[in-house]
Amino acid sequence: MHAIRDWNDLRARIDSPDRRCYAFFHPALIDEPLIFVEVALTRGIPAGIDPILSANRERIDPERATTAVFYSISNCQRGLAGVSFGHFLIKQVVEEVGRQIPRLSTFITLSPAPNFAEWLRRERATEASVALSEEDRAALETLDRADWWRDEAAAETVREPLLRAAAWYYLRARTPRGTPLDSVARFHLGNGARLERLNFAADTSERALRQSHGLMVNYLYDLEHIERNHEAYVQQHAVVAASAVTRLVKAPARDVVPVGD
Repeated sequence: MHAIRDWNDLRARIDSPDRRCYAFFHPALIDEPLIFVEVALTRGIPAGIDPILSANRERIDPERATTAVFYSISNCQRGLAGVSFGHFLIKQVVEEVGRQIPRLSTFITLSPAPNFAEWLRRERATEASVALSEEDRAALETLDRADWWRDEAAAETVREPLLRAAAWYYLRARTPRGTPLDSVARFHLGNGARLERLNFAADTSERALRQSHGLMVNYLYDLEHIERNHEAYVQQHAVVAASAVTRLVKAPARDVVPVGD
């Protein structure tokens, strides 16, 4: 979730013609949603959150949009934190937005990676890590510098090693139950999405830098393949991923299902 700063920020997210907000309500809570999702209509897949949230962004005519971007999903009721309404909401929103704007051809998220930085910290501290080479471990020391992402040379030093590490994290890192380590990945993969793209320095807010070193992820919802992807995940804990991600890891694991771009 990206915090809403004030009423102007809220208005920019839901009042503009190229923005949508959908929510689940319950009769027992007439004026309070159970969960809501914020959607941006764009002309391409976003690689960062700033163009989505910026007050100075260029507005577009919804009829010229080609892409619906799910960029913030928020559970509103603490007592229902363990109930996954989001699975149902996203599928319904994909269908609804597609009916409203038939021109849309891509339904995708711009998602955080809340567990990545902690995993990477542990791998960097492990000399026997199979996820990181010695060269990558050395390059990733740049992450320990304050504001490394503001320095163009430092950012370029980190970019490729960080993306390789992220690919390994998403394709290989698992919980004891055999599911992906990342909580957001479990949500979207279990919902039938495919891991589409890793975005470097996509969110440079303090919170995102702390949790993910600025990494954000696109998950693609392809209506023709949602059920197949869902079954692959449920039955095999398979990570359906685009080749742009799988090729960052030299030898994909058996439970990684690469697909064409």
